[in-house]
Amino acid sequence: MSPPTRRLQTKPVITCLKTFLISYSLIFWFTGVILLAVGVWGKVSLEAYFSLVSDESTNAPYVLIGTGAIIVIFGLFGCFATCRGSPWMLKLYAMFLTLVFLAELVAGVSGFIFRHEIKAKIGVAYENAVLSYNQTDSKSEAVDNLQRKLHCCGVKDYTDWNVTDYFRNNGIPMSCCKDKCSPESLKDLNKAAAEVYTTGCFSLVTKVLEGNLGVVAGVSFGIAFFQVIGIFLACCLSRYITNNQYEMV
Repeated sequence: MSPPTRRLQTKPVITCLKTFLISYSLIFWFTGVILLAVGVWGKVSLEAYFSLVSDESTNAPYVLIGTGAIIVIFGLFGCFATCRGSPWMLKLYAMFLTLVFLAELVAGVSGFIFRHEIKAKIGVAYENAVLSYNQTDSKSEAVDNLQRKLHCCGVKDYTDWNVTDYFRNNGIPMSCCKDKCSPESLKDLNKAAAEVYTTGCFSLVTKVLEGNLGVVAGVSFGIAFFQVIGIFLACCLSRYITNNQYEMV
């Protein structure tokens, strides 16, 4: 048992660490809420972009939603562990923060390293979606949504539709129209130039994705390095409580 004078000296330190760690845990909890919001936003806003790469819906938004939910739970756990003053709970909290830090760091670095490959993959997938366009499947619906939303047409420009089976039978898709298009104009590239969007979609899609992925990557890196503060505070508080046999009441 530590001498009473030593316990009196360490009590302000532990109280200070406790205050900082509770504040940190609340901020950490709030970052979980942010990830939840980003995941929901990605599901609603970016699903069309990701669906071009895969026949099925991407799991990326669900990963963000799941990660955000876990962070919210452990953020509350961190507050409870700090108030309780339990060394093993604080160590468990520090361990979880370490895992989150490593996972976010690896994900951020991987996304940065392979960003060009991701861009190339999206380009090939978009070309295939245009070539196989039939106006009925999910990829065709994604192409239509992108062309309407980004005011674009085709991969590089509207003339890309000229080599598709859909064009030979129906002309350029209606989703390329600026306002209203006549069926005759859609089957003639020269006439269509005045009625459809002439800018290609690929450059716009990659620009939107790179901009949004940059925001997500920045948030992820910021949250990842923010974990270091929590790891340090949790370990210090656990060590002080253990070494000085201090009981929080």
